[in-house]
Amino acid sequence: MTPLVLASTSRYRRELLARLGLPFEVDRPEVDESPLAAERPADTAVRLAQAKARAVAARQPGAWVIGSDQVADLDGLALGKAGGRDPALRQLQACSGRRIAFHTAICLLRDDEPPLAALDLTEVVFRTLERDEILRYLDAEQPYDCAGSFKCEGLGIALFDAIHSQDPTALVGLPLIALSRALRQAGYRLP
Repeated sequence: MTPLVLASTSRYRRELLARLGLPFEVDRPEVDESPLAAERPADTAVRLAQAKARAVAARQPGAWVIGSDQVADLDGLALGKAGGRDPALRQLQACSGRRIAFHTAICLLRDDEPPLAALDLTEVVFRTLERDEILRYLDAEQPYDCAGSFKCEGLGIALFDAIHSQDPTALVGLPLIALSRALRQAGYRLP
């Protein structure tokens, strides 16, 4: 079987990919994840997923490489990983009572072959949040390494009124439905 490499050190993506039961390696992509001037959040996600896959594919000839990126979109403004309590508080206050789009892109490629790519859109509807609720949540889960400052697979689900998605794994960071489709096209045997 052709080697499979995840171009990410995200534990969330690693856990999701493990669900598919395929052996894989992990390789850090070393890509600047800064958005470009005037770049739309969806375009950032697509560009970075491809850049991550290409960076690792250059070091892993012959392997199929999975790049993925997610960008949270608040009215066209990208929300990154908060990195700490105060920025997370500000992010969640900005999201309170709002609908936020999460663009999650994947890119599967090998050497110079055309990439197999997909972009998932998940919309999260936040309920109106009080400051003390947000602080209790942040203290309980500390989601500072997550786009949007929440973990939907944990206590963060209590922050929402609704999630609209075609793939529930996309919001966690790796859309397995689209990835499974691409892996089958690449010749991997999945159920």
